[in-house]
Amino acid sequence: MALQCGIVGLPNVGKSTLFNCLSNARAQAANFPFCTIEPNVGVITVPDERLTRLVEIDNPKRVVPTTIEIVDIAGLVKGASKGEGLGNKFLANIRNTNAIIHVLRCFENDNITHVDGTVDPVRDKGIIDTELQLKDLETIENRIGKCQKQATAGDKVAKRQYDILCRYKEALEQGLSARTVELSAEERKVVWDLNLLTDKPVLYVCNVDEGAALNGNAHTEAVRAAIANEHAEMLIVAASAEADIAELETYEERQMFLEDLGLKESGVSRLIKAAYRLLDLQTFFTTGADESRAWTFRRGMKAPETAGIIHSDFERGFIRAEVIKYNDYVELGSERACREVGKIGIEGKEYVVEDGDIMHFLFNV
Repeated sequence: MALQCGIVGLPNVGKSTLFNCLSNARAQAANFPFCTIEPNVGVITVPDERLTRLVEIDNPKRVVPTTIEIVDIAGLVKGASKGEGLGNKFLANIRNTNAIIHVLRCFENDNITHVDGTVDPVRDKGIIDTELQLKDLETIENRIGKCQKQATAGDKVAKRQYDILCRYKEALEQGLSARTVELSAEERKVVWDLNLLTDKPVLYVCNVDEGAALNGNAHTEAVRAAIANEHAEMLIVAASAEADIAELETYEERQMFLEDLGLKESGVSRLIKAAYRLLDLQTFFTTGADESRAWTFRRGMKAPETAGIIHSDFERGFIRAEVIKYNDYVELGSERACREVGKIGIEGKEYVVEDGDIMHFLFNV
């Protein structure tokens, strides 16, 4: 599923360092404002301990994990919404993504220039928020004029759209992001095509120095307070330490490094998992002697839709799905053992697939 998270932030906050840790696609990191002109795209493997456990049980010939795409988008600057610093191109790159990873500089380093002279992640957040909000306000104002005429003429759909557009406009004019506007599922369908920049789900990544990797610092606490009323998650990552970890050759060496920092899991691993959740993605599995594979699906999908992820014929000719819960499979140790004790569920077209389900689809075309 080609869903993307875009990494955004001001220049020199550590975006490209973080991206390089996530991906084999190397961005040119440099100590000047426009460090990445074209967005770099990396296909990132999602770490999943459940797949590792299935591989231990089935010892398959092939293992296929899930992946997501991460896009490193050039650093935004003040005035981007008006085209400053190639702003229109950068904003278009953000619009094409499904979610935003917003990197904030929360470390002091005199050798790395900050575009505004001092380290203040809340101010930096505000700069980018303002640029995205201004662009969204432009989108809303362009739409609202057309919609108002249709609503006045008695178009009921246009009337609903106009009411929602006014709520968005009010929030944006107050310096709030579109995601703070509470909409029902039905209301979202009415304005689905707006594709507002500040309505995208966001994950704030506080880039700290190595000493603050475990507990953060005063900068991260300021960010936490600033986003308290947003529908957003925050993650603390030391990108420079992650870069050092990435250079180590063995798993044991990497684990020792993490233990020295007081961490159980790398920031990169936590970030990838958080990005996966941010995109509202979950995983189902197929496993056996030939292949153990993790498949990505959107939360809430029904069995025929997930079957279609494997092959369109599976969805078109769907008959039923055999479902084993992950914990049952691990506890009993095989499909045969699950079948013998009645731990395989037979599910039809209305079954909503759950995260971790082990699936076998029956179809006929």
